[in-house]
Amino acid sequence: MSLSVRVRCPRCSANLSSLSCAKCGMEMRESDGIVHALRPERVEHYARFIAEYEHIRAEEGRGSNGADFYLDLPFRDASDRNADQWRIRSRTYQYLLDRILTPALPFGAKILDLGAGNCWMSHRLARAGYSMVGVDLLTNSYDGLGAADHYQKHLPKRLPRFQAELEHLPFQDQQFDAAIFNASFHYAEDACAAFAEALRCVRSDGLVVIGDTPWYSCEASGLQMVKERRQSFLTRYGTESASLDSINFVTDDLLRALEERLKIQWKVYSPNYGARWSMRPYIAMLRKRREPARFRIYVAQRAEA
Repeated sequence: MSLSVRVRCPRCSANLSSLSCAKCGMEMRESDGIVHALRPERVEHYARFIAEYEHIRAEEGRGSNGADFYLDLPFRDASDRNADQWRIRSRTYQYLLDRILTPALPFGAKILDLGAGNCWMSHRLARAGYSMVGVDLLTNSYDGLGAADHYQKHLPKRLPRFQAELEHLPFQDQQFDAAIFNASFHYAEDACAAFAEALRCVRSDGLVVIGDTPWYSCEASGLQMVKERRQSFLTRYGTESASLDSINFVTDDLLRALEERLKIQWKVYSPNYGARWSMRPYIAMLRKRREPARFRIYVAQRAEA
């Protein structure tokens, strides 16, 4: 594989010119266009999560045998099984492109797609003129990085893809113009470590974006959501899918803590998801239910000294 990005060892952090680390002996490998950059011990750590997550996603209808399904995302879910979620994703994406990326980044800017999944966002942004790199834990051809094969002939160049964890990215410092947590930040086990890694990989004036991660006004609401979701998964799919101690959601307290610890400044954007979506918190209050998740776009840059 001809590397279009500068890589570093995910084990000892040495900068590399190939996929082999002479310093610690770590060997990344390339297979079907995907660089496998998980440390061996982390492969074992994530094995159960990946197996359970792939099972749930398949049951939810997250994929297709036809290329058109992938090419239509996020604006149309041809399966119609997750249309409401894709409606949210499409509005987030359009707002992100029009109001955040286009005004801030030059044509050809390098963007890291963190939690790329089937690489729909990488595909869309590459066609918009950006240079994309996809990162995810899943590599299958249905819902993971392997599904990017459906896009390749529609793109000006092949999409680099890396199987890696958010807390240990295999990239050298300050080489991307932006990094986007694509509906993925809530899967991080260590919020500060994951965000610090993204921040490390972008240039000093670069952007780090969190999109489509649930926000709650108080931690108790988020914890109740997690409890309900795990019970639902257990009933429907036979597993709670709780093998990782993920953060699952964000609150203002968490965002403030990241701002202070990492010396960043947030800008918060609120896309219009429609009147029905906007009314959900008020309806929940009237019915004395827990508050529903809300979605915003959080954009961070390093604070000026």
